[in-house]
Amino acid sequence: MNKNFNDHFGSVAADYVKNRPTYPPGLFDWLAGQCMSHDLAWDCGTGNGQAATALARYFDRILATDASAAQIAQAGGHPKIEYRVASAESSGIDNQCVDLVVIAQALHWFDLDCFYAEVTRILKPGGLVAAWSYGVLKVEGEEVNAMIQRFYHDEVGPYWPLERRHVETGYRDLSFPFIRIPAPSFAMSARWTLEQLLGYFRSWSATAHLIKDKGFDPVSSLELRLRDHWRDADQRRIVEWPLAILAGSTIR
Repeated sequence: MNKNFNDHFGSVAADYVKNRPTYPPGLFDWLAGQCMSHDLAWDCGTGNGQAATALARYFDRILATDASAAQIAQAGGHPKIEYRVASAESSGIDNQCVDLVVIAQALHWFDLDCFYAEVTRILKPGGLVAAWSYGVLKVEGEEVNAMIQRFYHDEVGPYWPLERRHVETGYRDLSFPFIRIPAPSFAMSARWTLEQLLGYFRSWSATAHLIKDKGFDPVSSLELRLRDHWRDADQRRIVEWPLAILAGSTIR
């Protein structure tokens, strides 16, 4: 286990599993199409297992690991998926046996040099590694979106971990020592009610840190402001996130 691991999501693991957006199915179609074989995939930093579950359609076995035991406890069971509590830098996987490594919204938390050494060790020759992140959301409606941007940047902004900046910049400043494979553009969006949107805000690590520091839930006051602009409880608004993808191979 990485001794420097800081579990930013343990306290919000239950909210995380219920209130995170889903990744576009086309992303997994494309990833599987880049792999020469489909025996084993490693979903590193799996969280609640969202990416692992999507990969089960394409691979015989998926190993899904996370350093957070609280996150692993929230993951749903699947006959093809083995969940383990393990760090990204020390997976316990055998040498050169993995066809695909995916890192969904988690690469910015890792010790990259150690993690990349682990990826190189466990990947089959020509295996694929792909990391992606989704950035700051945009919500349908100018006034609603403006309130949400202020909430993100100003109200909970000081409580984001430093690593969050890599999500905001689409991972462009992170090292990635593999032979790059250009990825298509994928749209990441949802149609959410106000309750779903508020649940997403409560799953943020910054929200949890503010609550611990200040002793109150900032989402509750945001909810009062948003309800003035939400026509009814069942109204759904389009929510969009920019999706950044890093993909590469040890050989082309």
